[in-house]
Amino acid sequence: MTDTRSRPDTGVQGRAAASARYRTDASEKRRRRTGKIFLYAAMSVFAVIFLFPLVFMFVSSLKPDAQILQDIDSPMAFLPVGDISLDNYFGVFDRVPVAQFLFNSVLVTVLTVGLGLIVNSMAGFALSRLAWRGRFVVLAIIIATLIVPFETIAVPMVYWVAQLPTLVIEGGVLKYDFGWLNTYEVQIVPFIANAFSIFLFTQYFSTIPKSLDEAARIDGAGWFTIYRRIIVPLSGPAFATVAILTFLPAWNQYLWPLMVVQKEELRPVMVGMQYFFQLNTAWGEVMAYTSLITLPVLIVFLVFQRAFVSSIAASGVKG
Repeated sequence: MTDTRSRPDTGVQGRAAASARYRTDASEKRRRRTGKIFLYAAMSVFAVIFLFPLVFMFVSSLKPDAQILQDIDSPMAFLPVGDISLDNYFGVFDRVPVAQFLFNSVLVTVLTVGLGLIVNSMAGFALSRLAWRGRFVVLAIIIATLIVPFETIAVPMVYWVAQLPTLVIEGGVLKYDFGWLNTYEVQIVPFIANAFSIFLFTQYFSTIPKSLDEAARIDGAGWFTIYRRIIVPLSGPAFATVAILTFLPAWNQYLWPLMVVQKEELRPVMVGMQYFFQLNTAWGEVMAYTSLITLPVLIVFLVFQRAFVSSIAASGVKG
């Protein structure tokens, strides 16, 4: 016979176990909530710290030089108070051809990024998807170039670009000449191929199943069709990462244009900074100019931040 007296005890034990699980779940939720609060608080603190220089730059661009130096040691340096105006911005446009410098930087950056995505992705495709002898040696040599600082090869590069053939138009006549100095191409072509971009594309393309290539080959597709119709659409995060990582150094170029470009109408925005450090430095105009050339970078980041974050996350999972 079944002893029914044990049933109430079993019910009590079940309720006790359920209560214990509820308390455990509630404790775990409180722990997670507390962890999120500390995480968001720490992120907010770091965000404020990193925003201080930008806030100081934008606020100082609205103040005259005397007030900037007066407020430099106080919290007033971060507040738009006092003699606020746009005079520094007008002074910037009077001192340097800002529109021309911005156009040059946008042109150089867009072409460098666009051509770099095509060339580096094709190189990564050849290294990761095609089977040919010596490809691992080539990849190792490409990666090895990352340890060479640009400053060590800048002078030899100046010599070589000065010897390259070019076509120029003089008096409406197309002529053959030598030397890429004082041209747009000297600011673009040397930076199209990038070792890190090739390596990143190679690693990302290697994570895509090669069975897709085999199926496409059976259907009669060539390698370029596979690259264009299969690999590129599946590699959005890699393209977004390379685009952003290429955009920043291309926009911030200073040393190389300073060495190879002497014509004012071809100079990028970073070289224009030297116009403000002659004789007496106009700090208000310096802050206004840096605000103008920083604004495009902030816009690009805000527009593509979702793609950038997703690309970093995807690279961390797949790479």
